[in-house]
Amino acid sequence: MSMTFRTDLGLLALRLGTGGVLFAHGAQKLFGWFGGHGLDGTAHAMEHMGFTPGRHSALAAGLGEAGGGALLAAGLATPAAGAAAAGAMAGAVSVHAPAGFFVTEGGFEYPAFLGFVAAGIGLAGPGRYSLDRLTGHCLDRPWVMTVAFTASALAAATVVKRRTSTVARRGAAEPDGTEGTEGPEGTAGD
Repeated sequence: MSMTFRTDLGLLALRLGTGGVLFAHGAQKLFGWFGGHGLDGTAHAMEHMGFTPGRHSALAAGLGEAGGGALLAAGLATPAAGAAAAGAMAGAVSVHAPAGFFVTEGGFEYPAFLGFVAAGIGLAGPGRYSLDRLTGHCLDRPWVMTVAFTASALAAATVVKRRTSTVARRGAAEPDGTEGTEGPEGTAGD
């Protein structure tokens, strides 16, 4: 078995697994599939977590996860897909960060892992078994990677900064200073 074959097979497995998980989480947010609460329920949860306006935030998170996940799994527009998913996961990390690292304590381990893997695939490329290869890599170019990751990083930084400001403002207004991070899906930002 050649090293190239093994690498391409490994990238396919990573794309299908990571893309599938991201798609499922996004579909929960957008459509209420897989036990999710759909766009309205997710919008309410996002608003509660400090992502305002909630509906726009829910739509952006759902599209970043479902759209980025589906494109990653297919290996189409791989740099943009990886960047979109990584950006969406940055928002989830911001929600879970106060609880520390480990997911068992409500920490950011899981969304960070999904974001890093999505980014890694976006940077490495989809491999031979992909729609990008079938289309001559027209959406898998260095300039696409540069634009997609730059735009995603700027958008994620803006969203997280806005959320941090909203949460701080709410904390100052509430006498006990508590921040609610649980939404109707059970875990904030996932």
